[in-house]
Amino acid sequence: MRNPSPRPEQAEFFTPAPLPVAILDDRARLACLRLIRSENVGPVTFRELINHCGGAEAALSALPDLSRRGGRGRAIRICPESVAAAELERAAKVGAEPLFTIEPGYPALLAHVDAPPPLVYVKGDARILSRPTIAIVGSRDCSAAGQKLARMLAGDLGRAGLVVVSGLARGIDGAAHEASIKTGTVAVLAGGIEIIYPPEHADLHRRIGETGCLLTEQPPGFEPRGKDFPRRNRLISGLSHGVVIVEAARRSGTFTTARMAGEQGREVFAVPGHPLDPRAEGTNALLKDGATLVTSAEDVLEALAHLIERTAFTEGDAPRPEFNAPVAPPPLLADADRDRIVAALGPAPIDIDAIQRATGLSVRTVNVLLMELDLAGRIERHGAQLVSLRQPGAGGL
Repeated sequence: MRNPSPRPEQAEFFTPAPLPVAILDDRARLACLRLIRSENVGPVTFRELINHCGGAEAALSALPDLSRRGGRGRAIRICPESVAAAELERAAKVGAEPLFTIEPGYPALLAHVDAPPPLVYVKGDARILSRPTIAIVGSRDCSAAGQKLARMLAGDLGRAGLVVVSGLARGIDGAAHEASIKTGTVAVLAGGIEIIYPPEHADLHRRIGETGCLLTEQPPGFEPRGKDFPRRNRLISGLSHGVVIVEAARRSGTFTTARMAGEQGREVFAVPGHPLDPRAEGTNALLKDGATLVTSAEDVLEALAHLIERTAFTEGDAPRPEFNAPVAPPPLLADADRDRIVAALGPAPIDIDAIQRATGLSVRTVNVLLMELDLAGRIERHGAQLVSLRQPGAGGL
């Protein structure tokens, strides 16, 4: 269930440039939020803008020129200061704290996935985000045995020192949170941090916000839609060293979480189930595909011991440069280079490594030109370092 490592000669191209680390003041937070909420600034472009310009305020000033160079025919929409300030005020009122990828407190594991969310809101004890983590997820319509097993695993893993991450959903998620609330649990939400879903978990939501940690990438007041739950699931796996699937149908959000975990290089665990139970169809399929079989917490602890040691990032040793480090001068870009990038792209997603090889341009030049094209609305990013030309009629210009 783990993606093969890139070939040695590919490593430079597949590893995004690390974001610098900074202790942000109120002005810098406001600038970061304005940048994130500006038109065509997604997670990858946010990272590239910070690295290219040396900070959010400088990036905001550069947005009009960069988008124009990318071929944009109208002014790019920049988030007004008043709008960003109002969002931060709403967050403060509900007890949510913003954490940006360039801040030391941002979860280290999440910071190292492909295109991490530039901002997450947290409520509660954010310090537990720096501890070793394990996700436990499963079916909403779970069996009594599955719920009992989720409680047992979450309780034992919590007492062993792991923080349990889940999605606050009915069934397996709720059981995992309840069993680990005293030892440390993180609930990842699909909506705003004060939006309670499902309604019957109102008390659990409150208690986790007091003694554990609530986390979301959505702004306060945001009501979750169906498409927001897969995004939440990506955060669940991204925050965790491994993901335990207790019960899951083959076509379910839980099964999708397992796939995302594999793509992120996380360990995938599955609890076997009866072959005639449709709630075990997904977990049994995962076991056939190479997931680690789990019947007790010891199975998880044994498999994760080396991973936790290898990825034990802390605020002091996470491999990210200081924010005040000198910014390298931008490469000299020519219109002909931009034309070569556009000519190398098409409607089918292609990885940045292939673009660099086809054009012969340096990696940094390719990244800067893609950033300009992204701001101009001329390309789409598909994750895993894949990009394509935006098709006519898709908007952006």
